Amino acid sequence: MKGKNCVVTGGNSGIGFETARALAEQGANVLILSRNREKAEAAVETIRAQSSGNHIDFVLADLSSHNSIREASKDILRDFNSIDILVNNAGAWFSKLELTPDGVERQFAINHLAYFLLTKELMGALTNSEDGRVVCVGSDSHFHGKIHFDDVSLRSKYHGLRAYAQSKLANVMFVYELDRRLKQKGIENIAVNCVQPGRVNTDIGLKHTISFHSLAWRIRRIGGLSPAAGAATNIFLATDEKVKGLSGKYWDKCKPKPSSPGSYIQEDAARLWEISESLCGVGDYFEGLTSV
Repeated sequence: MKGKNCVVTGGNSGIGFETARALAEQGANVLILSRNREKAEAAVETIRAQSSGNHIDFVLADLSSHNSIREASKDILRDFNSIDILVNNAGAWFSKLELTPDGVERQFAINHLAYFLLTKELMGALTNSEDGRVVCVGSDSHFHGKIHFDDVSLRSKYHGLRAYAQSKLANVMFVYELDRRLKQKGIENIAVNCVQPGRVNTDIGLKHTISFHSLAWRIRRIGGLSPAAGAATNIFLATDEKVKGLSGKYWDKCKPKPSSPGSYIQEDAARLWEISESLCGVGDYFEGLTSV
């Protein structure tokens, strides 16, 4: 990994932090994305102390905002002309319906559209890598998910669990559809995969939540994996030579496994792609790119 350029969203804590730290310890240059300057500075300081002079820094970004993602992407590209690893890790949970400044339900925006848009904005730099890898953190919660195509923000019938499962299903469908479209474009040097990290002891379910959901999350995470263990498959897909070129798969415990039946419906994935392009104001996702 020495000299490779890596971007990790949500890299100031939890699975993202452990992923960023492991990549840096192996010699990679790492940029973490965080919306909190104080937490980002603390994470970078810790990672720098455990790495060996490689470039470690952060970029501030509010992943619920399309404008913020685009501005953060410009900052990233000033540091990295070529990106070898992009880990779309940051996620959120909200008990109550909240809309972003772009008018999108926050879980769908942060958990799915941020993956979609950030990957698009960094696609040129990913194609500059001989072995570009995109890792998207999903969840087995997607097995309970359904894409509400006529109301992806669930304005008419919101429930936090329904919104979360939808966003995690969108992660898997995005990975499969991006893999198909990369192959159709003849872009063969980028692999994209989705990861189920397991039941990890993080604080995602304690933020932006009502007291009942917070209590349920505290009970649920008892006996859960440490963030370092939860990051293991991220790190494996980012670093291991054995998986070079493997793409369009759903991974758990460093092995591919089947995802939900609904995640394989290509017509639904194409429809989700079109909705995502519209919500993000994206025209041609691969504008200016040529096959490699």
